[in-house]
Amino acid sequence: MKYNPKVHEKAARIPEIAGMHPLEQKNQQTLGMIWEMEQVLKAVTGMDTFTFQPAAGAQGEFVGISLIAAYHSAQGNDKQVVLVPDSAHGTNPATAAMCGYEVQEVASTERGTVDVSDLRSKMNDGIAGLMLTNPNTFGVFEDQIQEIAKIVHDGGGLLYYDGANMNAFLGQCQPGGMGFDVVHINLHKTFTTPHGGGGPGSGPVGVKDFLKPFLPTPIVVKDDGQYRFDFDLPESIGKVSTFWG
Repeated sequence: MKYNPKVHEKAARIPEIAGMHPLEQKNQQTLGMIWEMEQVLKAVTGMDTFTFQPAAGAQGEFVGISLIAAYHSAQGNDKQVVLVPDSAHGTNPATAAMCGYEVQEVASTERGTVDVSDLRSKMNDGIAGLMLTNPNTFGVFEDQIQEIAKIVHDGGGLLYYDGANMNAFLGQCQPGGMGFDVVHINLHKTFTTPHGGGGPGSGPVGVKDFLKPFLPTPIVVKDDGQYRFDFDLPESIGKVSTFWG
């Protein structure tokens, strides 16, 4: 899962990149790399926009659930609970709790997939969303994912995708097509960026268009062949990192 091909390690050590001062992030070459990477991640996930501010997957989770909270707040919804399957990574309930939510567990079937009937019985007006890994921590693909998404959405919640196991279906199917609203990707797992030691890390978060106004500012956009930072996100949750991994 975390094997880094030597050619990728070599690319990450190119002096012009590795030795760049963080304040140089505004140059066209750096912004261009970020923008191009966003296009790749949009293609493989089926999401509409990404932020590259989160410095790791764990911070990506925090940003993703913060976006869900901001969305519900803007809608005037008083949601208090995030559902988490009993097969989830430990970071999932920790993240939901850090964002101020009560965590409620959803049972698994004997096959190791989400128990859809248990999920349906727990959906109510107080549920902000469901955090889900697919394939899950048991290594099983959630083959009822579209039914799960319908239950969550019909109940007024949003569906969060933990990208920890995304390697298993990369290039074959997209979280966006399964009904997920928010995605975080561990670039050190799925795209072999450097990992460990507190950095350099990156846990980009992708969202569907309706959540774009809440993304951390700025995001990178391309206008008339030029790249620039866009700060025009009036409902943004604010910055989560000074510089990007």
